[in-house]
Amino acid sequence: MEVEFLGGAREVGRSAVLVDDALLLDYGLLTADPPQYPVRDPEPDAVVVSHGHLDHVGAVPALLKGDRRPEVHWTPPTAELARTLARDTLKLHGNSPLCPFSEEHVARLGEVEERHAYDEPFVVEAGETEYEVTLFNAGHIPGSAHVLVDDSVGRGHTGDRTEPDTESTRLLYTGDFHTDDQRLVSGTTARPDADVVICESTYADVTHEDRRAVEDRWAESVRTTIWEGGTVVAPAFAIGRTQELLLVAAANDFTPYVDGMGIEVTRLIRQYPEFLRDPEALRRAKGAARFVTGRDGQRERIAADNALIITTSGMLAGGPVHSYLPKIRGNPTNKVTLTGYQVEGTPGRELVEHGRLAINGQVRPVSARVESYDFSAHADRDGLESFLDSYRDARVLVNHGDRCESFAADLREDGLAASAPAIGDRIEL
Repeated sequence: MEVEFLGGAREVGRSAVLVDDALLLDYGLLTADPPQYPVRDPEPDAVVVSHGHLDHVGAVPALLKGDRRPEVHWTPPTAELARTLARDTLKLHGNSPLCPFSEEHVARLGEVEERHAYDEPFVVEAGETEYEVTLFNAGHIPGSAHVLVDDSVGRGHTGDRTEPDTESTRLLYTGDFHTDDQRLVSGTTARPDADVVICESTYADVTHEDRRAVEDRWAESVRTTIWEGGTVVAPAFAIGRTQELLLVAAANDFTPYVDGMGIEVTRLIRQYPEFLRDPEALRRAKGAARFVTGRDGQRERIAADNALIITTSGMLAGGPVHSYLPKIRGNPTNKVTLTGYQVEGTPGRELVEHGRLAINGQVRPVSARVESYDFSAHADRDGLESFLDSYRDARVLVNHGDRCESFAADLREDGLAASAPAIGDRIEL
């Protein structure tokens, strides 16, 4: 087995790993200005998608150009979320060189997709190999999966005949994962046997604060700001984070406004209760919220209210948050509570590091207080190490992080066979 890293190596974004030039694991984009895509345009026979976040699934429709029709394998929530993200990308960048696919390519997903439950192996034919693939709950967002790829099923297959491979490989691609429970989803407990692990490392240099303590601090900050007559804008990723904040808000008796793509995503994931930790709690949280339509100056009125507003986008790169921030930025009684990772080069990172924001083409200072809260859906350093402790006899390839090389070096010191491939590297396993 050979793997090639087309994106996501030593960076967060545009994840794409090509196995044996035939089986593609994820095909995402990196949120930046302009968006960045994997370094080359592969032509796989099949694709397996770990989960429905833009940096893992955002470019998948581009694989269906011309007469290309690779099979696409994913869980049911990922299938729905992929379409939502693709249409949002078309809304932002359609009919421009920044978007490598069209609505026609999105529609073609229905021709090639196969949806799978957790823990149910399926066979994928790609190139000259039949792979047995199994998806395991990754504990990141609804439908997120670890992907186990086993090439022992057969090589050089011809019809029903397979030739056994005595040098088979079991590759575990972790995707994004969390080992701790969140309100929305339970943490991963899956540790399937593997010879090689491609492991994410987004928070390899961080120890998460206890989640309940984070929730309590955030809730107290929101409560105090509203009591003081201020408005709280909580930028949140539409997928996962918006729903998590809805659950936290409901647990603290807040009645938030909810705006942006998170509204549609909440509706979508409620259709798949088997992928949620507590479907009834999400139903109650949704019922307690006020959903924004954006019509007739509604956002301007809400921005003047002393209320909690949960809105996309989580990194301030676009969406309704740009309607609220100009209205609240000048008053230090107001507050912006960032609840997720801010990728370098995004407006969110600029706000955190320099206290300013580009609004309507002009860079403006932000006097409203800016706070960051670690509501991460990724494993931290302890979680990564505890997960990898089950793979001390495996080869570990570290990816999806800003400090992949240093984390791999630390793992080697701890006795693991770890390295951090660069983009474009081809590695024989």
